[in-house]
Amino acid sequence: MTLRLTDHEAEALRLRADLERRSMQEVARQAIREYVESHSRAELLDHVLDEELPRYAEALERLGR
Repeated sequence: MTLRLTDHEAEALRLRADLERRSMQEVARQAIREYVESHSRAELLDHVLDEELPRYAEALERLGR
């Protein structure tokens, strides 16, 4: 895989890696892992809200009274 960054993105990544005393590759890989994990959780929550919550709408409405 080849990742093409703009000059600005590459410099920002370089600065972050230097600050953390890690390689640019390590910083980029961690960012990708965090992005995937975060979006996976958000998609799961969206699924629950869209698919499961309506099943309990009546009960939740009663509890809210």
